[in-house]
Amino acid sequence: MKFEEKLLLLESILKGYGKVAVAFSGGVDSAFLLLFAKKVLGAGVTAVTVTGPHFAPDEMDYAAELCRREGIGHTVIDFGAEILAGFAHNPPDRCYICKKAIFSRVADQVTGSSAMAGIGSAPGAAEEAGAITIADGTNLDDMRDYRPGRRALEELGVASPLKEAGLTKAEVRRGLKELGGEIWDKPAFACLASRIPYGEEITEEKLSAIYQVESYLKSLGFRQVRVRHHGDLARIEVDPAERAAFFDLDLMDQVCAFARGAGFRYVALDLAGYQMGSLNGPVGRE
Repeated sequence: MKFEEKLLLLESILKGYGKVAVAFSGGVDSAFLLLFAKKVLGAGVTAVTVTGPHFAPDEMDYAAELCRREGIGHTVIDFGAEILAGFAHNPPDRCYICKKAIFSRVADQVTGSSAMAGIGSAPGAAEEAGAITIADGTNLDDMRDYRPGRRALEELGVASPLKEAGLTKAEVRRGLKELGGEIWDKPAFACLASRIPYGEEITEEKLSAIYQVESYLKSLGFRQVRVRHHGDLARIEVDPAERAAFFDLDLMDQVCAFARGAGFRYVALDLAGYQMGSLNGPVGRE
């Protein structure tokens, strides 16, 4: 199916919802879905952003700014540190536990007692019932990685219109660029908890240290960054094409000093560079 045909299909899917609340993280996928839904549904679209210690503050700030600029209704649900209690032991299905908690709360706040009524119904049914469909930004390429959180979305009836329309990550970026979204080429991002190996405890202190070092590396000009937390060791992943920047003694000293100041004892560069889901190897794919 051609890109233009996929957009027409996406438009049809969204019109079938009537009203939609987009789970907006501030990333490329959900930004495209939100802006495209606004184009199709106008005032029928709202955004919902969840905050917690495992979500990067700058992502949340961007979400709020975009909604303000575009005049889109925006609900912020702050879980605080309480959300970590459910998955602090960091099991392989951590993402499932997290998304189940998040989208259950979103459903309660956005749709009330009607819960997910209308989701998955025939086109027009949701609108006639006055229901609000909750949608997330999952795209077709997300099916290739280990994503236990998908099970939570399916159980709760959360819609994934980008995936349903067959849109890949590259096509989502193209669509966002055409809509004037300035973050269309923004590197992929995931919650900060994904930097901690399964089985190792997730704490606010670890998440803060990860965020501090990643933010520092970005301030130095690195675009694709992950700081994997291995106890006292910070394993830094950058885009393979950016690894050569570390061939500078002053830079290495600066990064090492900053990371130690953030709480790490040892600092290492992963020679392979950034790899999506590099901590998912031991658990395979869903």
